[in-house]
Amino acid sequence: MNVHEYQGKDLLKAYGVSVPDGIVAFSVEEAVKAAEQLPGPLYVIKAQIHAGGRGAGHFKNNPEGKGGVRLCHTLDEVKEAAEAMLGQVLVTKQTGAEGKEVHRLYVTDGVDIEKEYYCSILLDRATSYLTFIVSTEGGMDIEEVAENTPEKLLKVSIDPATGMQPFHARELAFGLGLKKESLRSAGQFFMALYKAYNDLDAEAIEINPMIVTDKNEVMALDAKLSFDDNALYRQPNIEKMRDETEEDAKELEAHKYDLSYVSLDGNIGCMVNGAGLAMATMDIIKLFGGDPANFLDVGGGADKEKVTAAFKLILSDPKVEGVLVNIFGGIMKCDIIAEGIVAAAKEVSLSVPLVVRLAGTNVEKGKEILSSSGLPIIPASDLGDAAEKVVAATKQAKAA
Repeated sequence: MNVHEYQGKDLLKAYGVSVPDGIVAFSVEEAVKAAEQLPGPLYVIKAQIHAGGRGAGHFKNNPEGKGGVRLCHTLDEVKEAAEAMLGQVLVTKQTGAEGKEVHRLYVTDGVDIEKEYYCSILLDRATSYLTFIVSTEGGMDIEEVAENTPEKLLKVSIDPATGMQPFHARELAFGLGLKKESLRSAGQFFMALYKAYNDLDAEAIEINPMIVTDKNEVMALDAKLSFDDNALYRQPNIEKMRDETEEDAKELEAHKYDLSYVSLDGNIGCMVNGAGLAMATMDIIKLFGGDPANFLDVGGGADKEKVTAAFKLILSDPKVEGVLVNIFGGIMKCDIIAEGIVAAAKEVSLSVPLVVRLAGTNVEKGKEILSSSGLPIIPASDLGDAAEKVVAATKQAKAA
């Protein structure tokens, strides 16, 4: 789960991470009132969407105009910026061409920047250590830095048995070449960031840019926080911050039925039980020249209702031109899967090729349910056969 910048900064501020003063606004009038409460004379107006690159982005209604982060020197300029952003669709590198509509703004106080840096903390799955990644190249896409100038990245891993110690913070500060006047502030910043990450069950915290002000204070000028969905039950305050308008509608629907669903760009829908089998299914679709439209794991204990919901979810995607169901019945019985497929296909009036591969518990009963359904279901004997058939059937239907 992601949160907006202003929400993330509020969370970090509670742990002692220094951030500029700021107020969220949902209307032009609120934006102006927010600016009136800040010291000024410089105000920063930021569009709040779950995507990076806002400043370099553009609005669909004005592709040649300014992006989603604007500097203002007067209240009139604040009003003008708010009017130009609220209710408009902002397109950035991370939103894709469809962009995202701006429903809220973050009005912050301007600060004097001495130098910009990059800082993030996340779990290194190779070592199971929480790892800081910092760079002197703040404000840039970290992917570009890693590709073009990897020597400018510094990684510091924290042993979970000891937790973060002051020497870790000093290693980060010295690695960035911070002046001695900023070392104390930097130490407090890094230690606070580590504690926030752990306490809040975060998956990643990215500060880009992290800055040093003209007063040698280390500060988070921007903040992007994401959280572990599986831990939200013990983070009710964060759960309340969820903005469903920023999330994929199909992924939200999947969440209601406890389905693991991620929308992709292809045209072949996939319904599988088990994450590993789902990944293998997508890989073999690619191998036979197709493109998966989604990742969908119905889990090991799905019932008819969940299977029906999953199938309808796949077919609700207008990009889907063929469907592959690949189920290995262990705990989940093949006949239950078959009943769900038949019920959903009849309810939505199936109009695309459907290939089904079943194996495991009650497989013969499941195949019987499918064959007697009266639906144009294409059976497959194994995964390779299923992938080959769904790719061929999809291409044939598209050409027809």
